[in-house]
Amino acid sequence: MTEQVAQTAQTEVVLYRELESVSDMKIGIATLNSAKSLNALSLDMAKSLLPKLIQWQADPSIAMVVLEGAGEKGFCAGGDIRDLYTAMTKNPGQHVPYIEEFFTNEYQLDYLIHTFEKPILVWGQGIVMGGGLGLMAGASHRIVTESSRIAMPEITIGLYPDVGGTYFLNKMPKGCGMFLGLTGASINATDAKYINLADYFVGQDKKQDLFDKLLVTKWGATTALNHEKLNDVIRTFEIDTLNLMPQGNVQLHSDLIDEVTKIDTVEGVVDAILAIEGDDKWVNRAQKSLSHGSAITAHIVHKQLHHGKDMTLAECFRFELGVSVRCGLSGEFAEGIRALLIEKDNQPKWRFSNVHDVDPEVIASMFVSPWTDETHPLKGLGH
Repeated sequence: MTEQVAQTAQTEVVLYRELESVSDMKIGIATLNSAKSLNALSLDMAKSLLPKLIQWQADPSIAMVVLEGAGEKGFCAGGDIRDLYTAMTKNPGQHVPYIEEFFTNEYQLDYLIHTFEKPILVWGQGIVMGGGLGLMAGASHRIVTESSRIAMPEITIGLYPDVGGTYFLNKMPKGCGMFLGLTGASINATDAKYINLADYFVGQDKKQDLFDKLLVTKWGATTALNHEKLNDVIRTFEIDTLNLMPQGNVQLHSDLIDEVTKIDTVEGVVDAILAIEGDDKWVNRAQKSLSHGSAITAHIVHKQLHHGKDMTLAECFRFELGVSVRCGLSGEFAEGIRALLIEKDNQPKWRFSNVHDVDPEVIASMFVSPWTDETHPLKGLGH
């Protein structure tokens, strides 16, 4: 590699490769290239990935696509929210075009992955949180490893589980979406498969072997057959490494999760979760993040999941864009980022001390769309 090429590789936010297989069909590989930030999804990344995936979907020589993250520590740790913080604090309480632009591009990308016709494999090693889960959730072939740590921890920053969470949290086993959305609880590979956020488990040291196998697979022009061929390849590796799967927590606590989340009100659900007794470390960590999180977020999550039960995928993303822009105006989101990432005092000054004190009018305002149907930035999704 020449010095000029090496420098380019360091500055490109996403690296792209097209590798030829034995059948002369190619595999497109996109690598999020920000290992230092655990590949946090930036606006530039989203703007780069969206047209590239559209191009690969239309290219008859591309059999399948792989999404991965640079480095060993994570696929994608979430959205790059530092720039969002800067934009929000420059004009507090005012409409910020950057907020709308960021989430619009992110959701368009997530929707494209959900609806991508060709096989799209996500290698979900290490940290996969927030915006990273948005990229992984809709892929046709989602692989997790023994190092996978997955969460939607938005309650800790005053946002809410967006990036399609309205859709995929509602597809989980009974009560799991509500519990994970409210607590931001961390889950592992076994949990991810149980709650339908992952399809396969493969030992992380088998990654290169699996990729090599993809190159000697005889891909064809029939998309459905390519999906089946990819299934067969991954299953071979999964069978050989199932002994590495960690013990899960979600299924183990499924009855408890169902019990505490089937209460009608958010106040009742939160009180029930916080009242769970015992020294179970996973449950205790979930209780801690809920008790220290944004009470506004808790209300949003509860209403979001009930409101979105019958929405299509496109409707979920349109709905979320409005809520996300409102979160950018409220001040709660900026305060959460300040406490966690900017000043790092871990002492957010939330607007309300608990879910019982939250003003219903504040929550109602979060669900008022800033646009009409005709002016909505995502009006084209699903059409």
